[in-house]
Amino acid sequence: MRLFSLFILAFALSCTSKKVALLPAENAFDAGREFIDGNLKGDFQKAAFYMIADEQNKQFLSVAEQEYRQKDKEGRQELRSASINLEKVEDLDKEQSIIYYSNSFDKKPQKIKIIKTNQGWLVDYKFSFSTP
Repeated sequence: MRLFSLFILAFALSCTSKKVALLPAENAFDAGREFIDGNLKGDFQKAAFYMIADEQNKQFLSVAEQEYRQKDKEGRQELRSASINLEKVEDLDKEQSIIYYSNSFDKKPQKIKIIKTNQGWLVDYKFSFSTP
């Protein structure tokens, strides 16, 4: 019986999901891609990791998460399986880029600004909501 209990414990521990460590982005494109991917897949911790953590950005990400969670199961699944359609990458200078993109689910044109900071390349999400 004791051996059986140890087997069950070992099996349960092996089945737990392992959290993958997030690595800082090496460039603007990687930061943007990881941020967008986190948003589409509902992984808002991942999106936050690749975002400048100021109050305005946190508020916009919180709204995006609420909108994601309000979708029905099928809507969330469609977003998780959507692909990123890259329209254009505009390098403003060596420390700032803008990525214009859409996703295959809603095809809505979007943009994000990525800035090189002391913490690495991070998305300034509030830029996405500024007027053109």
